[in-house]
Amino acid sequence: MNPMTRFPILAAAAATLLAGCASAPRPAAQTPAPVPVVAVASTGTAQGAIANLASASGSLVSGRLVLSPDVGGVRVRGEVGGLVRNGTHNLRLHTRGDCSAVDAISAGPEFDAQQGIPSTQPDSGERGRIVANGRGVATLDLLLPGAVLGGGAANDIVGRGLLILGATPGAISARVACGTVQVP
Repeated sequence: MNPMTRFPILAAAAATLLAGCASAPRPAAQTPAPVPVVAVASTGTAQGAIANLASASGSLVSGRLVLSPDVGGVRVRGEVGGLVRNGTHNLRLHTRGDCSAVDAISAGPEFDAQQGIPSTQPDSGERGRIVANGRGVATLDLLLPGAVLGGGAANDIVGRGLLILGATPGAISARVACGTVQVP
């Protein structure tokens, strides 16, 4: 066969193959697997938990918090030292109990235990408010509304982070201490 007559035959065959690819049916769109919905529980399975707070962001803040089930949520009691004297601070619940970052940013965003999801509410500064005395020590007795201890429900706070936000001028809301909620 003459090389000049072979080229149009090859070109026609290639065009036919390409046309077949273009008209082939497209695969059906894959829908992502549904995310399992975990319900919010009214009670947990643990009778108590602790959170040992360690300093973050170069602070000297530390403390030990004891958590127990209470009507409407989880009661947090304990003492935190190394705070700004006579300063107002905040205790916050965060999505992860990871306190590995120097500034505790590894604990993730705030957690809304009533909804069982990361918080979407703007910070009013009133939730979890604690005030240190003249020695820089605060005694806590707060309720985390909607939270439960253990059981794996969406509002279970075991394994989540408790953070203290600072009151130092120029560092308002700095994460000055972090601890993980653990069942002993």
